[in-house]
Amino acid sequence: MQEIELRKTALVLAIACTLALTLASAFAVSPVSAARAPAKSGAGAATIYHGTPRIRSNGTSSSTNWSGYAVTGANGAYTDVKASWVQPTATCSSRKAAYAAFWVGLDGYNSNGVEQLGTDSDCSRGRPSYYGWYEMYPNPSYSLSTSSYPVTPGDTLTAEVHYNGNGTYTLSMSSSRGWNFSTTQSGNFTNSSAEWIAEAPSSCSFTCTVLPLSNFGTMSFSSSTANGASIGSYGSSVWQDITMTTSGGTVKAQPSALNGNGNGFSVTWMHS
Repeated sequence: MQEIELRKTALVLAIACTLALTLASAFAVSPVSAARAPAKSGAGAATIYHGTPRIRSNGTSSSTNWSGYAVTGANGAYTDVKASWVQPTATCSSRKAAYAAFWVGLDGYNSNGVEQLGTDSDCSRGRPSYYGWYEMYPNPSYSLSTSSYPVTPGDTLTAEVHYNGNGTYTLSMSSSRGWNFSTTQSGNFTNSSAEWIAEAPSSCSFTCTVLPLSNFGTMSFSSSTANGASIGSYGSSVWQDITMTTSGGTVKAQPSALNGNGNGFSVTWMHS
């Protein structure tokens, strides 16, 4: 009789332990999700990336995620890129999520990495959000604290990526609000291009998908330089103007011609 009672007790304890482990597993925080803390707001389970351009075909200047300008060259050709822009307003419709990023960077046009920083004008549940970020792609982007580095429409941002040598880069950005941000990062990159871009970021989990482009109206880059020289000074055989299109060819964002000084242009939203 005592043996039967002991077996009953053991069975009850086993069931209780199994139930406890099941509940703990159901409510535990996934280590993978925790590692994605750098992902931007509204990203959900996936991570937001500002990556390399998805050029529709070789020899064209159209991309499914980039619009703006790039200058290209041999490995080591570019060690500095800089520009200013005014943060545009995101016009958000209904409760749809949409994203638009504005940045300067080294590499990416003809390589697999990008050293970049900039700002976003996004839409989440029908409401706009604005913030700064930096990224050493293929690593995900890191959002800047909105309390320490606030971004609002009408702010003038100036951003620069500088190669220091020995595999290190200084990424810096300042705002007309008075704040300054700087970080030094390391990586093995080619320094073969410089870019000034409005982008539809991508959401990446197991695969990457270009996100809907938020309606930012028209935004402008000014004082745009690579190695201290204007975009136009490199000549049309070196610089590339890039139109963002859907995979079917519908224009999503269109860059203007360079201004008379060769250091500024605008990008106009056309389609999400």
